Amino acid sequence: MADVTITIKQTGPYVIEGEVIIVDHQGQPVPITPGKRLSLCRCGASTNKPFCDGMHSKIGFLAAEKAQQELDNSAPGTGA
Repeated sequence: MADVTITIKQTGPYVIEGEVIIVDHQGQPVPITPGKRLSLCRCGASTNKPFCDGMHSKIGFLAAEKAQQELDNSAPGTGA
């Protein structure tokens, strides 16, 4: 198998570049276009799971780290 790179977008999907095989919960291959960059949903709102359909931008998805920072900044006594 060729090299694979997974890039975590700050408030978006996991972007996968390289040759991969994705299987569903029953072990069946999920059809993908060979050589095409894949974006996997991280927000849970995609209607095309496991693939990203851009819903993260519509629902205001924040990665766990970003969401925690915002929570910390809005806590009483933080000056926010």
